[in-house]
Amino acid sequence: MPADTALTPAAAARRHLRFGWWSLLAFLTLGFTLEMLHAFKVGLYLDASNDTRRLMWTLAHAHGALLAVINILCGLYLRVAPEAAPGRLPAVSASLLAAGVLLPGGFFLGGVTVYGGDPGLGILAVPAAAALLAAAVYGLARGAAALGRATAGKGDSGRGQRR
Repeated sequence: MPADTALTPAAAARRHLRFGWWSLLAFLTLGFTLEMLHAFKVGLYLDASNDTRRLMWTLAHAHGALLAVINILCGLYLRVAPEAAPGRLPAVSASLLAAGVLLPGGFFLGGVTVYGGDPGLGILAVPAAAALLAAAVYGLARGAAALGRATAGKGDSGRGQRR
């Protein structure tokens, strides 16, 4: 990426906050829809033959809401401590956003078509999404660790040291 179009911590923070809040709305709406399917005893969702579908859709709702919150936290983290942004911020940001789509999407699609108790092919996206999520969390954790090392030697002359 050219320097003038590089992803800044402020731009990444806005991106993650926007994605996080909208995806939280989407997955809370999915949860509400699942509750309505349960309340109205819809066979597509509640029949014993659809246990796998119910599980996959519940996992999609739960993982989607959790990843939405993680994106919101990432956005707030980048706002509060922009100096802790990982060196590969574009890759870390893209990985977290992709995981936020692929992980719940894989679970949801895995429940759309069920093959004799086994989830559909959409479930194949889940391991890739988990790897992307792990890479993003690792990148953010390294940035946080670097922040601790960078501030340890600056301006704390004597603070926290025994005399």
